[in-house]
Amino acid sequence: MIRVLLVDDDSLVRSGLTFMLASTDDIELVGEASDGAAGVSLATSLRPDVVLMDLRMSGMDGRTATAHLRALPDPPQVLALTTFDVDAQVLAVLEAGASGYLVKDTPPLEIIEAIRETARGGAVLSARHARVLVDRFSGGQRRSRRETARARLSVLTPREKEVARAVGAGHTNAEIAELLHCSPSTVKAHLGSVFTALNVQNRVQLAILAYDAGLLDDAR
Repeated sequence: MIRVLLVDDDSLVRSGLTFMLASTDDIELVGEASDGAAGVSLATSLRPDVVLMDLRMSGMDGRTATAHLRALPDPPQVLALTTFDVDAQVLAVLEAGASGYLVKDTPPLEIIEAIRETARGGAVLSARHARVLVDRFSGGQRRSRRETARARLSVLTPREKEVARAVGAGHTNAEIAELLHCSPSTVKAHLGSVFTALNVQNRVQLAILAYDAGLLDDAR
């Protein structure tokens, strides 16, 4: 069973998601919270696999709560919920460690599959969306973001940079293995090393960092 905690300050949204999740055989809603601080407290005691996290809440917002959750010793995966498809708060919560995001009017079957993908450690975000978010909301910080990202990536080996570039382009492990003429297990090992060296928590953060650094520009 995938254990899910729902954090949203809208009782109607919580009711709708509760009803939807009750129809599944492999997802269990273990708790609800109406603000970020309560969500972090519940997650500490309930130990869910996935937290559905609203972005805009009174008190502790979704980005801050996500950062607290991802700092736990055995952190849950976080899937952000948002009213708007692309905005600055989405980029902020992804950089805080969320595995992806969903617009609240996403069809129920897609929400359920997104929860499953998040529980598997996957990213619920396309490479295109990552690039759009960074382009739209980095603004005047674009140059400093690139310099910072390139400095961070300088610790990687050439092969690890190839893996980072491929993740930024949206490729799966199997596709990366084919591109680099190696086994999926080798790609997985490289990713583990990259995550540790860069102190990133998931593929979404790595994709944003690769784009910031211009790795996708260099590949063209």
